[in-house]
Amino acid sequence: MLLVGIVCLVTVVAMESMAISTVMPVVEEDLGDLWLYGWVFSAFYLGTLIGVVTGGRAVDRVRPVGPMMVGVAVFLVGLAVGGAASGMVVLVLGRFLQGLGAGVVPAVAYVCVGRGFPVELRPRVFAVMSTAWVVPSLVSPLLASEIAERFGWRWVFLGLIPVTIVVAVIGVPSVATVRTPERDDDHPTTPFGSVLRLALGAGLVLGGLGLEQLVIGVPVAVVGVLIGLPAFRTLTPAGTLRALPALPAAVMTRGVLTFTFFSADAFISLALTSVRGTSTRYAGLVLAASSLTWTTGSWIQARFSQRWGAPRLVRLGGLCLVVGPCVMAASLMSAVPVAVWILAGCASGLGMGLAYPQLSVVTLAEATPGQEGAATSALQMSDILGVALGTGLGGVIISIGDRLGRPAAAPLAVVFLLAAATGLVVAALSHRLAQRAADTRISLR
Repeated sequence: MLLVGIVCLVTVVAMESMAISTVMPVVEEDLGDLWLYGWVFSAFYLGTLIGVVTGGRAVDRVRPVGPMMVGVAVFLVGLAVGGAASGMVVLVLGRFLQGLGAGVVPAVAYVCVGRGFPVELRPRVFAVMSTAWVVPSLVSPLLASEIAERFGWRWVFLGLIPVTIVVAVIGVPSVATVRTPERDDDHPTTPFGSVLRLALGAGLVLGGLGLEQLVIGVPVAVVGVLIGLPAFRTLTPAGTLRALPALPAAVMTRGVLTFTFFSADAFISLALTSVRGTSTRYAGLVLAASSLTWTTGSWIQARFSQRWGAPRLVRLGGLCLVVGPCVMAASLMSAVPVAVWILAGCASGLGMGLAYPQLSVVTLAEATPGQEGAATSALQMSDILGVALGTGLGGVIISIGDRLGRPAAAPLAVVFLLAAATGLVVAALSHRLAQRAADTRISLR
């Protein structure tokens, strides 16, 4: 029942993510303020960033059910604000609240996995959690489009409210069975100042990257790095930026991994429609194939986790993420059959499925007992930053190419080759994931 509860809660977050992304062009057409379009997503990421850190650290101090209920409540408020938004500014606020609540849910879910399941079952549990994203990725975009067309885009937000309440009724009681270990004198507190500085720094980086005037945008982004980087070091295990063995390496590798995948994935649809002249339906097919092989890879790693170990699986995943984007870059040429894009998407998805859950397994195994929340929140924080920076930097490259009058294929090729290069970094970091003895584990202060 704990597994059922966790999967239900993860599924509703996945449904929201897929549905809102689908209907945003309709929302912008109604509300206007195109300049705030990107902030609808950036606000969600920043809210999630705060949610995973505060939720993950709170669950080390109290029973998981409390933070989970608060997260679900904030998520519901965000849906209501988004559905009733009279302008894009209000919608951005609603998306921030949705991200804040949505960030708490996986942070608590990871801790429940660590405390509710034995070590040998965790790879399979994470495989099931990955599967929880498959149905939403296949169903939510079509369902959201149909609802927006028949009833209006507001009901995409408002319609998720009763769904979330039902899921909470199913999932929260099982989370209530998970207890919190006894605290010790070295138990970490939640550094809210660092959390806010990290969110501010990330916001400045994303905002600076999104400005058309690079003379202003680059300094803004640099200031964001200067503010956010010290906060990131405070909120992650010592040695994360140097990818020291085991826990620090897992946290760092996770950020590079999501940067790699999403920096390419976010622009597949643009490449197929603007360069290869396909329909959005075909682009959706490629993305769906990627989601399916992500799940396939998750089940493969669950099957071979004990035999192969995290370093080997993450190395294989990183190499798949080199192959996928390289094939995408080559497939921008008209001489390459457009069907090859499906193979490229499958390779990238398979790489994520092999590597992503293993980094969670290493993190839970290496976390000091009673500090699983701090460790997993650091992991997911790195995860979110990787997504945000990968998509943001990709957008900057596309924008620069457009301003220089280059054909769309040129900047897109740069984006895909950049993703392939960071895939090599993932493979190179994999050897640092070998688990260490329990008495050498790093504690997050």
